Formats: sequence, structure tokens, C-alpha cells
Amino acid sequence: MRYLRSGPRRLQTQDMGAPRAKTIGLRSGEIADRNIRVILEAIRRHGPLTRMELGRHSGLSGPGITNILRRLADQKLVTSHRRNGLGGGATATEFALRPEGAFSIGVKLRQRRGEIVLIDLSGQAHDRVYFSLDPADRAGAVHAAVKDIADRHAALPILGLGIAANDWTDEQSDQIAALSSIARPYVENECTASLLAERTIGSSTREGGLAMIIIDDDVQAGFLIRGIPYSGVHGRAGSIGEMLTGPDNVQLNTVVGFESLRSRIGNQEFTRLLDGEEFSSPSLSQWIREAAGHLLDPIIAMAGFLAPSVVMIGSDLPQRVIEALIHQLSIERRDTSTRPLLTPWISPMKPASFSGGGVALGAALLPFLNTLLLPPASA
Repeated sequence: MRYLRSGPRRLQTQDMGAPRAKTIGLRSGEIADRNIRVILEAIRRHGPLTRMELGRHSGLSGPGITNILRRLADQKLVTSHRRNGLGGGATATEFALRPEGAFSIGVKLRQRRGEIVLIDLSGQAHDRVYFSLDPADRAGAVHAAVKDIADRHAALPILGLGIAANDWTDEQSDQIAALSSIARPYVENECTASLLAERTIGSSTREGGLAMIIIDDDVQAGFLIRGIPYSGVHGRAGSIGEMLTGPDNVQLNTVVGFESLRSRIGNQEFTRLLDGEEFSSPSLSQWIREAAGHLLDPIIAMAGFLAPSVVMIGSDLPQRVIEALIHQLSIERRDTSTRPLLTPWISPMKPASFSGGGVALGAALLPFLNTLLLPPASA
């Protein structure tokens, strides 16, 4: 069962703890595959769990759970040990995830730079590399980076490759498949990958909605509605960088995007920021004030129409810069000199759980969501 881009193609899933979804129309093999994913997802999220606890989480029968656990143990994806009963009572066997049972590679791509990460089944990163690339040969650069990280970890069971990019093509995926021993990559746009990371291994809960804003060369937004990434028609949802914002009515990308930041603080300080160095300067503070003044407009629109439980902001910028931007946004929302109305309905804002908005991590999760774990449900 493939993970397909939101929009015309979606996967089916079920929220943990909810009654079992109807399986009308599914073949027996598809039902078995889905039940295995349900059990593994329950162990990953809530484990260690006993068979009885797994039954409550999944709604599956005891014999069915036993057969699935045996299969997962044979695949070295779960481990078991005895749980001591309270007060010296009866013991029970509990099952836990074996993170080293499977690994995956994720790649985040921009026009001239990329990030590649190797994660285990729990989402823990074991290796991370930043690399530059030639826009004329992106597939070649990705193949080289993937081969390098796979060769360094040749003894590990690497399940697959995921790519997060907004302009990746099927032809480039075909090139990767032809060059690499790893299966054809799974591909998603950057914001959807970020949302998948937040939903699967981040701090976000499934209740309510989540809006994720990614600040990079351009400014994008993604939406998670009842646990499902929403991309809109042709993946156009969240193209907030093209909005005209602020009292001067200029395009958001020209004020908040990285090119604006680079021109404001200079190439040297911009490079220091992307390297993770935290510092303060008058020019950086000025960019933060201008960025907040323009970024508030799409945040107000999202809060008014979608009312997400939280708005997260992710970027390759240092955490302290993102926190300063969020603080300035809270000041801007109370300033009635430029906006005549207070906006108490705006959702709480906080930084994304992972550096870079977790885009590379979300890409690395794609092979797991296609083969082992429960993917997002269809809207």
C-alpha cells in the first residue's frame, strides 16, 4: 500500500483508541496488513503493552494479536519481556518496539542545498548531513548523498528513501531508482513532510488542527486537520508566500523569505545563522520586526478560517531567532495602530518540535508510513 500525495491520492488509516474501521471491500491480505500496522503503531505510541492492552487499543482478538506479535518478532521489529505484577501478583508478557529493527533515509531539498538524515523506527536520528547541490543535476546530488550515508551504515536494515521537495518530478524519481539499490523514493512536499514528523514523533496531539509555517527561501504553510495533512487542489494550499501583506501591501516572500534576511544582515551573518550560531544584531532585530508585521496577516487569516489548536513555525534558523519572531508576533497582534481590531482568536504560536521544521525527518518517515506504520487517513 503506497503513501500517496494528499489531494487526488490518499491512504487509509485509523486513529488509535477508536473503534475499528469497517473493512468492507478490503481483500484478506489488505486486512492482515492493516491489522499488523495497527498493532505496531499501538506499541510504538503506547508501549510496552501486554496482549490484553493491545486488544483494548486495537479491537483485535487475542489469537489474531498473538499471530501478529509472532510475525513482528520474527521480523525483529518488537521485543518482549516479563512485566512484574503489582504487589507480587501475576506477571504478564509485554511487548515493546525494537527501534533498530528498521531504518529509513529522508532527504529535504531546496534549490541549492539539501539535508539528509538516517532515522530508526522510533524516529530517532542516527546520522545527519547537509550538502550543496547543482540545480541542473539534483537527482545526481541526491543519489551521491544517499549512497554516502547508506555505505556508512551498510550493516543496518535500511527500508527505503523519502524525499521532501516542492518541485521534484517523477522523472527524477526514476533516475534515483535506476541509480540506487534502494527502492524508488516516496515523495511529498515540504510542509506535508513537516506535518507528518510533528504528527508522528513530535509534540502535536491529534485533537484539533495544526498549522505549520516553514520559513526558508520562500514562506509556506501546511495544515493538519484531524490528523490528516491537507494540501488542497494540486497541492496549492498553504502558498502564503505569494500573499500581499502588511500596511505596505508587499508579497510575503519578499519580506520574510531568506533572500530578504540575507540582504538585511549580509552574507556572512546569514551563513552564521544557517550554521546554527545564535547572535544578536540591530539588522537581525529589524528583520524580525518587519517579518512579524507581515507574517501576522496570514496567521490571522488561518486562525479565522481554520482555528487550529496551535500555529507552529519551523525554519533552519536558530531556535532563539524563531522564539524572538514569535514574541514579536505577540506584540504585533496587540498593536492597534496598524490593525484597528484586536485578534484574541489567534491560536497559540510556538516553534516546531524539530530543527528545520522536521522536514527531513518527515521525509524519512515516508517509507515507514508506506510499509509498517499507520499512515494519515483520507479526508
